[in-house]
Amino acid sequence: MCVLCVQIPSLPLFLSPHFDLRSHVQSLGHGVSGCIDLRLSSRRCAGFLTKRGGKVKTWKKRWFLFDMDHRRLAYYTDCDERKLKGVIYFQAIEEVYYDHLRTAASSPRPALTFCVKTYDRLFFLVASNPVSMRIWMDVIVTATDEHSRY
Repeated sequence: MCVLCVQIPSLPLFLSPHFDLRSHVQSLGHGVSGCIDLRLSSRRCAGFLTKRGGKVKTWKKRWFLFDMDHRRLAYYTDCDERKLKGVIYFQAIEEVYYDHLRTAASSPRPALTFCVKTYDRLFFLVASNPVSMRIWMDVIVTATDEHSRY
C-alpha cells in the first residue's frame, strides 16, 4: 500500500487547537450573546449551576468550568475558581440528558434539571433558565461525542 493511501486517524474535533467552542455552540442555533448566565469563549464555558450532592443529597450552587484544554468539567464554590470542589473528566462522561422522568424529585427547578452520567456517578444539575440549560447540555455533549470517536 502506498504512503498516500494510508489513513491517519484524526484527532477528535474538540482536541484540535483550531476548534472554537463558542462558534460551535452558535452553529447549533444558540443565541450566546443573549445568555448573560454564561461566560463562553473559544475554549471554555463557565457559569453557575445548582448541583445535587453525591452522599448528602442537598442542592448547592456551584461555579462550573468546562475546560477544553484540560479536558474536564470542574466545579468550584464560587466564580473566583480558588476552591475546587470536584472534577468530571471528559473521558468519564457517558451521556448527557434532560431529566424528563423527574428522577431528581427534590430538584429546586425540575423543568431545568439535566443529568450528566459518568461511569461511576450520575450528576443532577440545574440551570437558571431554559436557554442556559440547553447551552450547557450541548457544550458537555461536545466532549462526550468527540471522545466516543476513539
